[in-house]
Amino acid sequence: MTKGEQTRQFIIMKSAELFNQRGFAGSSLSDITLATGIKKGGLYRHFTSKDEIAVEAYNYASQVVGGKFAAAIEQETTAYDKLMAYFHVYKNVTNEPPFIGGCPMQNTAVECDDAHPLLRLKAQESSSATLKSIREIVQDGINSGEFRSDLDPDAVASFTLSLLEGSIMLSKLEGTNNHMQLNLANYSNYLKMFCLKDHPPA
Repeated sequence: MTKGEQTRQFIIMKSAELFNQRGFAGSSLSDITLATGIKKGGLYRHFTSKDEIAVEAYNYASQVVGGKFAAAIEQETTAYDKLMAYFHVYKNVTNEPPFIGGCPMQNTAVECDDAHPLLRLKAQESSSATLKSIREIVQDGINSGEFRSDLDPDAVASFTLSLLEGSIMLSKLEGTNNHMQLNLANYSNYLKMFCLKDHPPA
């Protein structure tokens, strides 16, 4: 990686942290210069606009979180444990989230619902990719006989992501992990009671 590429990546990384904590609208170019120590002229040598920085910053943040999901899932062998891994990644969301500021998809979706169509599209892409991954895990569980054959993978995926994102939002809002911990247990019970074909081992 050249020095110029390293500088560009550094700007993306610091901007991603900034945007995920303050939001796109709440972060100015001056804030980016303060976070990076790079003057506006230096920023414009690598990016044409704040919008371009924001898109690249979102891509970086979502890749970091996606990588942590993938790593957690890869350690598990059962469909049940792979689904639980999504919640374990965020189990300490208030103190040690997988990316500073919380969930990039959620933060971006809430802020940019009507205000920034391109960032909204990026959040939609993240949502679609996560739902697809969850559906595939559920379908694998069905195919292996771990999960009931009459399960609807789309319904389970929607419920899983909705519960996860709601738990993140409420935990961050209250500044405690209570909602995440409660729903981690609730989701485990849901999988055991309604999804597993047989009772799990004691």
